[in-house]
Amino acid sequence: MDTVLSARPEAIDPIEETARQAPALIRYLGEGNFVTRRYVSQGAEINTGTYTDHAVVVRDGMPIRDHFTLDTHGFMLGRHQSAVRDFHDRADVDAHYFAEVEALVARMCGADRVAAQGWMIRTSADLSARAQEKVANYQHNGGIQPPAGEAHVDYNRPTARRAAQRMHDQRFADRPGYARAICFSLWRTFSPGPQDWPLAVCDGRSVGEAETASNTLFVVDEFPVGDALTAPVPGEEDMIAATIFRYSPAHRWWYFANMAADDVLLFKFNDSDESVTWRCPHTAFHDSSLPDTQIRSSIEVRCIAYFD
Repeated sequence: MDTVLSARPEAIDPIEETARQAPALIRYLGEGNFVTRRYVSQGAEINTGTYTDHAVVVRDGMPIRDHFTLDTHGFMLGRHQSAVRDFHDRADVDAHYFAEVEALVARMCGADRVAAQGWMIRTSADLSARAQEKVANYQHNGGIQPPAGEAHVDYNRPTARRAAQRMHDQRFADRPGYARAICFSLWRTFSPGPQDWPLAVCDGRSVGEAETASNTLFVVDEFPVGDALTAPVPGEEDMIAATIFRYSPAHRWWYFANMAADDVLLFKFNDSDESVTWRCPHTAFHDSSLPDTQIRSSIEVRCIAYFD
């Protein structure tokens, strides 16, 4: 159920219209019927279906950073100083960052408990050599991937419900249950700004259900080719899937220019309470509006917040 199909003009705070606007190309799923899948392997990701770039404006929310809230926009910007010295040090991240993220997200959203469940580094640096490396039993966690290439949310509704229940059973089996669960991503850059391919987030109020499709995730050692990319797979409807989006001129895109290492962007994949803004489409875009942009390196952590 969509609680709000578009961001009505009267719902937009006038302060948002003062924001600087950057031109951008956002990639959306094209019109038509497709088998929509996302294949990921080391250093590379591909989608089936047809995608089209659309010219949009992305507003810079940094000067009004405290204006944005999770239940209104689907995202918010916070501050946090990490004890992790090197985010490329996998052992350091595994040992310390999850606990930091769980405490931080609980504080930012007011949850009773939070379970972190996976992290990924993304960079706009050239990963072509890495993508050519042969891998066995590739795991889509704790590695290095390119920036997101299209408007999406990492979970669809069934995937979010299953993930919330599974993580609660694993981490909080001694608790009676939960009344609300929010699947989040906590995102930060750790490279100097301004970033050349920053993350854009879409005001969840501006998204309509008619614009959505599911995108099944396949984690592979090597990409299939030809007809194998879209050949029928038994049980695909029960696999992990994201939500992808078709273009709408109503979409309102934001980013936070020149993020520093202590800036953290928290945004929703799915909120079980759909009476508020419950998801946040997002993607990377090439920022041509600022001079002297730098290669972007960032780390994202998926987590689920639970409310009694």
